[in-house]
Amino acid sequence: MTTHPSRSIRQVIPGAGTSDGAGVRIKRSLGQQPSVRLDPFLMLDEFGSSDAADYIAGFPSHPHRGFETVTYMIEGHMLHEDHMGNRGDLRNGGVQWMTAGRGIIHSEMPQQESGTMRGFQLWLNLPAAEKMQDAGYHDIQPEDIPEIRIDGGLVKLIAGETAINGQSATGAVSGSSTAPIYADIQLEPAAKVSLNVPASHQGLLYLYEGDATLGQQPLQRSAANILADDGDSITVKSGPTGARLLLIAGKPIGEPIVQYGPFVMNSREEIEQALQDYRDGTLTA
Repeated sequence: MTTHPSRSIRQVIPGAGTSDGAGVRIKRSLGQQPSVRLDPFLMLDEFGSSDAADYIAGFPSHPHRGFETVTYMIEGHMLHEDHMGNRGDLRNGGVQWMTAGRGIIHSEMPQQESGTMRGFQLWLNLPAAEKMQDAGYHDIQPEDIPEIRIDGGLVKLIAGETAINGQSATGAVSGSSTAPIYADIQLEPAAKVSLNVPASHQGLLYLYEGDATLGQQPLQRSAANILADDGDSITVKSGPTGARLLLIAGKPIGEPIVQYGPFVMNSREEIEQALQDYRDGTLTA
């Protein structure tokens, strides 16, 4: 079997507490400042609370242009609606993959008044040639996400192509120009798993339950543990209580980024055009 050099951690970006939408409490690692990004990823938010006051106001109708959003729900119930007439019920284990393209106006509103709501939202940039494509929406049900069972655990492969303990696997979403890999790794106590992550990809590990190490390096919880470019695989081992973590990786775009709130383009002029289009009601035309 071919061996792959394992990557290490080069930087840790702890999640910082903030709020978004109409007051939803989140932890933001990538994107907490304009300089804190990992091409092609713009932002990574973790949300999770059993206090309805932290999430009930949701994300009322708002616009986007120039990138994609990926929302992964671990617990709870959120309803997506957009200007194209799409409605998507995001429940435990489901994913919504939304391509804003030239423009989308949507809302994400909690459908529960109590209990725990927990999950992640990732912003994935689009290259200049794809920023003005038609908007799109993909509602991915839990049963449509491949689950790869391993000795002592499970890997849910939301997106991308990789090898898990040497076995090739393809996620629910593939074919994007940035070739993103998005995996939810669930490990029992003292379990181990290896996944290929191409040297061409920038990536991170986000530990959200338990304890785990990458090689000999402990992973920090609720933080973006950024991978160094010193290999083409990762080997993660869980601690005595097991672990759950995300692997997120993608091919860098390498283009200028100009962001104004929900608009992400390549120049100030394009941002000004997006604002004008939104004011004129032509953002989604």
